[in-house]
Amino acid sequence: MHEVIAEEWDQEAVDCFKLKHKWEAVLSSSFERADNEVLTEAAAPEIVGSTAIVPVLSGCQIIVSKCGESRAVLCRGTETSPLAVGQKPDREDELLRIKKQDGNVIYYNGARVLGVLAMSRAIGDRYLRPWIIPVLEITFTTRTDEDECLILASDGLWDFMTNNEFGEIEKVLLVGSSSNSHINLAPTLKKSSSRLNLTLHEFLPVSNKKTEACNQGNASSFHH
Repeated sequence: MHEVIAEEWDQEAVDCFKLKHKWEAVLSSSFERADNEVLTEAAAPEIVGSTAIVPVLSGCQIIVSKCGESRAVLCRGTETSPLAVGQKPDREDELLRIKKQDGNVIYYNGARVLGVLAMSRAIGDRYLRPWIIPVLEITFTTRTDEDECLILASDGLWDFMTNNEFGEIEKVLLVGSSSNSHINLAPTLKKSSSRLNLTLHEFLPVSNKKTEACNQGNASSFHH
């Protein structure tokens, strides 16, 4: 996915004041291209799919694009905040979309599209089209000096832990100064029937020069 995004970014030049729109266009086309490549290259059968989440970090922005039930959580000071809304079948707008296309959400061990998939968007899973779509959602968040790390994980984690619970574990992993140093993920992994993918991105301090450049729309302040 990251290689696809890098290639898409280099397709077209853009002036510095249109960077946000370019990121939206590049990320959208990249997710669509990745979904098409799964089919055209026979990378997986129609009944196989995947969640996907891609963060882009600059000196002043955190850009998160996701499709499926992976989640990005920002640890900022004492707060933990999700940077994207979950794409579950029972989310009001997703439920409405699915029903408008003559689909149904069945509650079997949680809300599932046709009683099968517990997310409403995914790369692949073409046997559940048009109800499961590869359409991403994007958020832009301004960085601050209080940002500690960005947690990226699949639903195998978030179905059994809250943002705050994992925020405490993050402090143990990155800071190593918490009295709760005995915390481990074993109980959570045993509860989850999904594969768990987890990444922690520790932030470097935000420099004033990079912040000023970003506020002025300087294209050189973004990296992919």
